[in-house]
Amino acid sequence: MTQLQLARKNKITHLMREAAKKEAASAEFIRRGISKGRIVLPANKNHTSLKDPCAIGSGLSTKVNANIGTSEIYHNILTELRKLKICITYEADTVMDLSTGGNLSKIRKRIIAHSPIPVGTVPVYEVVANAKKDGLNIKDASVEDMFEVVEKQAEEGVDFFTIHAGVTKASIRVLKHAKRVTGVVSRGGALTMKWILANRRENPFYEYFDRLLAILKKYDITLSLGDGLRPGSIADATDKPQLKELSILGQLAKRAQKEGVQVMIEGPGHIPINQIKKNVDIQKRVANGVPFYVLGPLVTDIGCGYDHITAAIGGALAASYGADFLCYVTPSEHLGLPNCEEVKEGIIATRIAAHAADLAKGIPDAGRRDYSISKFRRQRKWREQINMSLDPRRARMIHSRLKSNIADICSMCGEFCPMKIT
Repeated sequence: MTQLQLARKNKITHLMREAAKKEAASAEFIRRGISKGRIVLPANKNHTSLKDPCAIGSGLSTKVNANIGTSEIYHNILTELRKLKICITYEADTVMDLSTGGNLSKIRKRIIAHSPIPVGTVPVYEVVANAKKDGLNIKDASVEDMFEVVEKQAEEGVDFFTIHAGVTKASIRVLKHAKRVTGVVSRGGALTMKWILANRRENPFYEYFDRLLAILKKYDITLSLGDGLRPGSIADATDKPQLKELSILGQLAKRAQKEGVQVMIEGPGHIPINQIKKNVDIQKRVANGVPFYVLGPLVTDIGCGYDHITAAIGGALAASYGADFLCYVTPSEHLGLPNCEEVKEGIIATRIAAHAADLAKGIPDAGRRDYSISKFRRQRKWREQINMSLDPRRARMIHSRLKSNIADICSMCGEFCPMKIT
């Protein structure tokens, strides 16, 4: 049985208890949230190395996902394992393997085997990679090819799948009449749309949704309904294609829950600050409060090289309004494959956003770390406050860069330190 089915039978599982240890909430609180579909606990039955499960949803701390994975141009599995280690060190709650180059199955198996946190994937990436190996492309993939990949990844231990089931003939018709600046920016969404248009058939994951649910239920995989038509620019935010897709995803989410499959919905994307609350409110209403997983959102298009900052601004606001899960963005967003340092920067920026939102939402105990650091700062105990920061190594390096002869002051204010004066 899935966590959702067990929760509905009033059973608290070992995974629920483990996830509760990370929260200022009880295992019973998590069980109730899962039973109502407002909390998910991604944990494939075959992910044997999963030691640090997390619950995502209403009333819990905001969770952070970090994307890693190869590209067709650069695919070094050791680099991706180094990135995974960084994700764990800097407290990402989950990781997604978005590999598109190299031996995808081998890369994924290594990541799952080394990951104590939940792992997600986008199965359609492997569908197109398999087609390319045969000298074909995505339009030549059969429905059976798609479900074979889903079943294989499920068996390997993937904890949550991003499936772009809302890219359908109906949502594509709406897209055709929209005057978008950036068109379709979701890689999975674009591949799915290409298959639909080339084959003049409905999206297999929409048409055979019950078949998909049967696989997910078998392994207790959480379904993350992907936003294939998310806006990729501020000009396209909250437009008709985005909202049409969201309405489809809301219907599919209800079907998934009815079958005992845990589900969350992914969201935009590029959204100006004044539209973020509206987007969160719409998603929560359309999907009856299922967890909301947002990419950013990025609040401006001008941040090339600094999009971890534009995303952190949007992420803090989105989570404070009720989003539950933030997908990190790195400085290399829109520009290239992130390196290890950029993965770290993306995680830390998003962790700050998530924590800021938790303070605003009044998550119990969220402010305990802030209070301790502030107390040490007032006492000018540099080592203690640095050790409690998100990146002690960087904080220590900055503090020691210009050493003072007086131990309890820094090189900024020196003897004019206001806390020392007063």
